[in-house]
Amino acid sequence: MAATDALAYEEPSIVTILTLASFLLLLNGINYALDRIVYCGLIGQILVGVAWGTPGAKWLSQDVQDSVMQLGYLGLILIVYEGGLSTNLRILRANLALSASVALVGIATPIALSFILLKMLPITPLQAFAAGAALCSTSLGTTFTVLQTSGLTTSRLGVVLASAAMMDDVVGLIMVQVISNLGDDSAFQAHTVVRPIGVSLAFAICVPLICAYAVNPMASHLRTFMRRGTHEKLRASIASHEVALACHTAVLLALVTGSSYAGTSNLFAAYIAGASVTWFDATQQDVSNESTLDSSTASRPRTPLVADPSSPATGSSSSATPPPPAPSQTSKPPSKTEKSPSKGKVIATGTAIYERYYAPAVNTLLKPFFFASIGFSIPITQMFHGSILWRGFIYTALMVLGKTVCGLCLVRCDVPSARRLWQTNSDQSGKKPANQPGRNAPTQQQQEQSGGGGAAKANTAKKRSTHLPKPRSLYPAAILGSAMVARGEIGFLISSVAQSNGIYSVDGGGSSALFLTVTWAILLCTVLGPVTVGLLVRRVRRLQLLERQRKTGKEDPLGIWGVVGN
Repeated sequence: MAATDALAYEEPSIVTILTLASFLLLLNGINYALDRIVYCGLIGQILVGVAWGTPGAKWLSQDVQDSVMQLGYLGLILIVYEGGLSTNLRILRANLALSASVALVGIATPIALSFILLKMLPITPLQAFAAGAALCSTSLGTTFTVLQTSGLTTSRLGVVLASAAMMDDVVGLIMVQVISNLGDDSAFQAHTVVRPIGVSLAFAICVPLICAYAVNPMASHLRTFMRRGTHEKLRASIASHEVALACHTAVLLALVTGSSYAGTSNLFAAYIAGASVTWFDATQQDVSNESTLDSSTASRPRTPLVADPSSPATGSSSSATPPPPAPSQTSKPPSKTEKSPSKGKVIATGTAIYERYYAPAVNTLLKPFFFASIGFSIPITQMFHGSILWRGFIYTALMVLGKTVCGLCLVRCDVPSARRLWQTNSDQSGKKPANQPGRNAPTQQQQEQSGGGGAAKANTAKKRSTHLPKPRSLYPAAILGSAMVARGEIGFLISSVAQSNGIYSVDGGGSSALFLTVTWAILLCTVLGPVTVGLLVRRVRRLQLLERQRKTGKEDPLGIWGVVGN
């Protein structure tokens, strides 16, 4: 009877201690090593999960693997939340249409290419659609981890990639419910498809409206109330890190819980929570900058626009010009750990709170658990049959192509307009030979009087006519397309739901050939994507360092896509 009232404490065996210790140490050690080599330590963590879990040596018990999977999903939520905190909302609004086009290409192309499986396997179009649905998503955890390790999170390329991956994830999670409904014996119901879409749109629309018309006025009234001199202790308490931690955690938990009960992706809600906290911090920073500017303007003595006639004229015109501001007065972009100018104290922004309270546990425990849990779900022992191997490799190549084409959205080609073509044809048709003087041809005397001006103009015109546009770098497009390749957790989730509901196999027992083929594609895409991005980023960093050392004057390999937003 006492056993049901409380859990009996038992000392773990030395085998259990060594197994768990080696599991944790190797997860962090291999992540540290691979991050410094190819920026993709998560691949090593997935392989450790395969080796220690059920697909490999089975050194971890089923209960431990379930606990690791649950804690890993908590780490995934916090990874996506950090991605929302790092999102530059100004760049996101400016590139929303581009992100939507990238997401649309990344969804439609894999589903369309999946119907080639009809020629490779004896499957139905519904099964081909389910396979494409499993590979239309993009791994959010992998994407944000790669962006963080490569330093591209706040760049324009990183914002476009993160928002496109988020859109793919929302569609992928809608596909989970669609496939789950298709596998039921009951008739198809439209609300199971419409509900996730409607709830996702409601969150994307209502949360910004609440922030603009409810949170912002409340914050304004609170600032007015706190400016009174009788609330020093209350002001210090509200500005403390502990209160900010409680508020940020409450926002995250509220949105994640509401989205789960409403029927949409809780990862999407975590991203919105992080973006909302970032928006609030930016709003408060703008208000603080305006108040500081107003106070400095009011305290600064006015300089007359017209000089006093009675004053001596020795100062010339430069005396009427105010001196340039001191370097300390120039505006600087906010850093991650922004400090208060008055007391040197770190301001309780969302990023600062995350780095102080969440990041240690996420980076050393929860994130490694998440990627190891992906390795737990890979049936590695059943995937090395000859027929499964060649189908898996071919399907992997198709799925890599289906996501790599997303990079074409960043490629801009110089297409001459009709007006330019008409002007070029007119110039060529009206051109006269050089040895036949025309009516308006300048004489030798006029050329001598004009000196070198005519020759300079002729040389300039010749250079202009023979000038070709500089080739644009393809590194941004290659990085974007490669980062979209990784499928990760959402792909395994959709594939597992389809397999458990009997969509991939007729009898519903065992692992079907289609399920193993899809698993090969998800696994190889999750491995190839981060590795390729890591190698490309390493190459870009080498080129940037070489340009800084030699000062060759060449353009940055990433161009405008590598610009970090303020």
